Amino acid sequence: MDINLYTKSLTKEDGIWYTEKNAAIAYPDEGNENSYQVEENSFWFRHRNNCIVEILKKFPPANVFFDIGGGNGFVAKGIQDAGIETVLLEPGRKGCLNAKKRSIKNIICSTLEDAGFEKESIPAIGLFDVVEHFEHDMELLSSVYGYLQKDGLVYITVPAYNFLWSKDDDYTGHFNRYTIGSLSKKLETIGFKIEYASYIFSILPLPIFLFRTIPGRLGININPADTKKQSKDHRNENPIIQKVWERELNRIKKNKVIPFGGSCLVVARKP
Repeated sequence: MDINLYTKSLTKEDGIWYTEKNAAIAYPDEGNENSYQVEENSFWFRHRNNCIVEILKKFPPANVFFDIGGGNGFVAKGIQDAGIETVLLEPGRKGCLNAKKRSIKNIICSTLEDAGFEKESIPAIGLFDVVEHFEHDMELLSSVYGYLQKDGLVYITVPAYNFLWSKDDDYTGHFNRYTIGSLSKKLETIGFKIEYASYIFSILPLPIFLFRTIPGRLGININPADTKKQSKDHRNENPIIQKVWERELNRIKKNKVIPFGGSCLVVARKP
């Protein structure tokens, strides 16, 4: 793939494209490395990937798919393995190096604004648990709208429901949690047309509230950076829970929605 078709502002070094600028990002320095230690064996990351790939089958990108703020490339690898030409754009150098270990073919170490993309040049953009890291999220979504080609698609996942706010949100640099309604309204205000909007992780709100939200409100000290605890929390091979994830995937395949869940999944089109 020729990155120069989309931007001429980057230089390539050891297989990764770099920009000269280094904008500040609302994400802890160790965040990508902590996630890297968890992702491969995580039911959460695995199910989110499966939902993303399934929605890409329902609403396929026209050409190249750009995974914006894609961290260590776990999602990009899943999309690439599904046969879709994928570009990972990640401002964190550590995340880009981890993505290279995963054999992601096209990696750009930059923010969206600093990468120098031409306006209306990108056919499809993914923002997977990215929007919540922007205090002024409408500016990000408006920027994405500007970079998308006409009839281009944006695919978004975000954490759901502000009442589930916990220390994990503070630690990972979140500014908001969303509902399907609130996120859809923001996208429609900008000019997007909603193609699909659903919750995923239907059984997670209760355990999140009980084991993250309430302890935080009671002042119980739970360290969000504890990777051993994260790894334990993310490992779950319970066959009943696996059936729940299968049911969610089947609903996505049938273009049906899930009425409640720990995350929102939205696909929107630029008319």
